[in-house]
Amino acid sequence: MIRLPWLIAGALATLLAAAAPAWSADDDPELIFKKSTVWKFLSPDHKLATYAIDDPLVEGVSCHFTVPEKGGWMGWAGLAEELSDISLACRQVGPVSIKERFEQGDEVFRQRRSIFFKKMRIVRGCDPERNVLVYLAYSDKLIEGSPKNSTSTVAIMPWGAQTDVARCADFLDE
Repeated sequence: MIRLPWLIAGALATLLAAAAPAWSADDDPELIFKKSTVWKFLSPDHKLATYAIDDPLVEGVSCHFTVPEKGGWMGWAGLAEELSDISLACRQVGPVSIKERFEQGDEVFRQRRSIFFKKMRIVRGCDPERNVLVYLAYSDKLIEGSPKNSTSTVAIMPWGAQTDVARCADFLDE
């Protein structure tokens, strides 16, 4: 006779194995550092983690974002639902070159924040009047969404001896 706890554990293991690729990041961001915020006895601490990404479509722009990471055994196993808090800062780090046309709100980066229902997203837009790239970080949840968000802007400026500056409006699909 099969005991019920073993049956449930087997079903959970199968479910997690099938879902594992679904909650991994599309492209792993570069970890800059982590800082513990809550000490947990005999399990991993809660942390704030700061990551860097480069805009895949706009050469010369990088973003740094900080997100909380749950500790404890549920966080360690990847089963805890992460908080929606996100901090974002984007900067010009070299001459800006826009590779192709884009639409307002195009996704730059996405990362799962729970096994099934929550994602953190960074999207890009253009303020054509000011020639500024606008980045928005937010989390969405299938059931109720999340009002927590962060915005950062990058004014496109000359870099070094460069005199011509890309105009984001020239690459904007309307």
